[in-house]
Amino acid sequence: MPKAVFGSSHQFLPRADILSFEEITRLTRIFLSLGVSKIRVTGGEPLLRRDLPQLISQLAHLSDDCDLTLTTNGALLTEQSLALRQAGLKRLTVSVDAPDDPTFRKMNDVDFPLHRVLHGIDSALRAGFTPIKINMVVRRGINDHSIEQMAERFRQPEFILRFIEYMDVGHTNGWRMDDVVTAKEIIALIDAEAPLEQCDPNYTGEVAERWRYRDGSGEIGVIASVTQAFCRDCTRARLSTEGSLYTCLFATTGHPLKALLRGGASDDEISDAIAGVWRKRADRYSEIRSAETVKLHKVEMSYIGG
Repeated sequence: MPKAVFGSSHQFLPRADILSFEEITRLTRIFLSLGVSKIRVTGGEPLLRRDLPQLISQLAHLSDDCDLTLTTNGALLTEQSLALRQAGLKRLTVSVDAPDDPTFRKMNDVDFPLHRVLHGIDSALRAGFTPIKINMVVRRGINDHSIEQMAERFRQPEFILRFIEYMDVGHTNGWRMDDVVTAKEIIALIDAEAPLEQCDPNYTGEVAERWRYRDGSGEIGVIASVTQAFCRDCTRARLSTEGSLYTCLFATTGHPLKALLRGGASDDEISDAIAGVWRKRADRYSEIRSAETVKLHKVEMSYIGG
């Protein structure tokens, strides 16, 4: 969250405006009944939500087959990893944008130290999370010099490193195409040091393109929504903290569900509303990206998650 926009005086939503754990659990149960098989708790930063393991436990009890995972910046992971694991969280993704402290602080823009995130990752490994996915957003001129170092640092069976093209999510990050290091460039850099071969996707609509080291020492992924649009295969719906349904990471508007939840609507009525939105979706932002669409007032990544 850029300091220039979301400073210390930023007014966050009152607690009454955001969904309760019970409301989130109810909506999740409805989504599962519609065919969803993977739930990712994200943010913003989900570990800031008080009593988060309680929500994880409620979600975990909905289905034994659901893939329940969480994405975090790792700042509070040391304190919470064991409780999250015991609550039923199955997988974990941690954002690490650089292997050295000065670059890491520059990327997070709040002067947060790298060692605290690495301690959190160590804590998560001890709690039984493995493999842990590590996300690195790559920006030209800021952390692109660290690509090979990151690949070497997390080239272990306990990790799956994923490189993410710098995206024009929201409208406050000052995005320029010149700042994008393409997935093709990233793969070429790593392949020159440690030969790679491409893997098949784990499932239809997987956003990360998978590559493995030819020597069997692990795999990496690249997420290339800027240079290799995957809109046609996208199967992701996003639920905001105050109950709006978004059908695209680059959406400008959401579809409110909270009024239905708090207005006495039945599960069937809410299910019909969700299905109605999903059937009509026609999101193609990554395919039609232009100088004009980049300027749109899109929802922020810190609001809707990845």
